Amino acid sequence: MIDNICKFLAESFSRDFASWILGEAITLTKIEPSELSVEPIRADSVIFLESTKIILHIEFQTEANQNIPFRMADYRLRLYRKFPERQIHQVVIYLTPSQSPLVHETNFSIGKLNHEFNVIRIWEQPTEIFQQYQGLFPFAVLTKTENPTETLRQVAKQIENIADKQVQSNVAASTAIISGIALNKEIIQRLLRSEIMKESVIYQEILLEGKAEGKAEGKAEGEAEGLAKATKQIAINMMRSNMSMDLIAQFTGLSLKQVQKLQKLAAQPTKKPKSSKAKA
Repeated sequence: MIDNICKFLAESFSRDFASWILGEAITLTKIEPSELSVEPIRADSVIFLESTKIILHIEFQTEANQNIPFRMADYRLRLYRKFPERQIHQVVIYLTPSQSPLVHETNFSIGKLNHEFNVIRIWEQPTEIFQQYQGLFPFAVLTKTENPTETLRQVAKQIENIADKQVQSNVAASTAIISGIALNKEIIQRLLRSEIMKESVIYQEILLEGKAEGKAEGKAEGEAEGLAKATKQIAINMMRSNMSMDLIAQFTGLSLKQVQKLQKLAAQPTKKPKSSKAKA
């Protein structure tokens, strides 16, 4: 879920990200990872944005990853193959504080090949930058702040002042989930109004995923029972996104006790749907 939210923010607020990373408010459009594929690539946390002059390649990471240097070199060559004349700016953004030396690695070397890329450790970034742009509000509590709770309180006030209700809802929901990396659920719930988040595409995505899974399981068991299963699956998806129990109860209409009973199910790994084989 964090990967999806980061991609959503970078693509929806590309000028804000360009202002932060490139120092210039350039309008950027999305490049589909499939355009760069020589072979299928896993692109869960990969974002490619382009203008007529530059391509911005962003990777968000919640944990240190030893494969990042190779991935950046690999994508750089793919980008060069497709866009040989374009400037390329690559950056890995680490979200969770880490003592690992991996979060400081900025190059990949093999033989005479040497490739360099940029790294941002978000916990070292000044908070003020993330309070200037709506698309960066959700990351503010992860920055170099002495008081993450107070930072979230300030961001919550800024979110309240966003005139566009859809943007307001999307930013609020993104802030609630990303802030869960640094703050506990009770603080987030106290500072961010749940009714604002209900209209967000992120919340709607969680709803749709839950409904799809619940309907699949409850298809043969009647409409009422299927709806109950769908509601429970929505609650489980929200729980896996680190939303608080009280917030889930408000969103789904379940009682707090019903939500708490679903904790064990939420802790179980998600099952991949079985592929059906054609009968001979």
